[in-house]
Amino acid sequence: MSRECIILAGGLGTRLRTVVADKPKCMAPIGDQPFLYYLLQYLHQQNVSHAILSLGYLSEQVIDWCQNNPLPLRVSFSVEETPLGTGGGIMHALSQVEGDLVFIVNGDTYFDVAFNELEKFHIGHHAAISLALKPMQQFERYGSIGLNAEQQIIAFKEKQYCEEGLINGGIYLTSTSYLKNQGLPTSFSFEKEVLEPGVAKGNLYGYISDTYFIDIGIPSDYEAAKNVLVSS
Repeated sequence: MSRECIILAGGLGTRLRTVVADKPKCMAPIGDQPFLYYLLQYLHQQNVSHAILSLGYLSEQVIDWCQNNPLPLRVSFSVEETPLGTGGGIMHALSQVEGDLVFIVNGDTYFDVAFNELEKFHIGHHAAISLALKPMQQFERYGSIGLNAEQQIIAFKEKQYCEEGLINGGIYLTSTSYLKNQGLPTSFSFEKEVLEPGVAKGNLYGYISDTYFIDIGIPSDYEAAKNVLVSS
């Protein structure tokens, strides 16, 4: 089964500027390839045949690299003229999604989730949006997520120190028809305007995947990603 995926890669990457000053985060070097190379390889392994890159900051670097290197799947570009937020970036990219079911991933995160299992979970729970959740220990950089016994999301908790918990791993599965029917503005936060209100609607579900996860948004994790991804 072929799949489609939006890659959110339009952010400014301010926290990474001390080590990657002149590139968007998805183009941060990992060995002799940009981080995006490893992300596209992963999506190809998950039977994604079409990726839509949601771009903003320094988008021309991403487009130039994609057009001048062999890619494992078809790539389209959705470029924001002005910053639209995570939600606006998704909605802008939806016009290039050809089917209804669409995966969404962060362009600065590698989370080794099995898409076929996430898709089965999503369909089986009749979810409007399914989130891939990563179990974590001793963390304060991320907010945590509360689930009930049916794996329905019942709370998004603010960032604070947690001995253990579940975090949003930045991989979503939803449908274009669901998002287009929400009456959303042009520019907005996906987390604040869609996910958090979705708790009250009772149609958000969390798929737990205790697999490799790295977010290269800060220098220390960027260095850790270099060691793992190059050797994998």
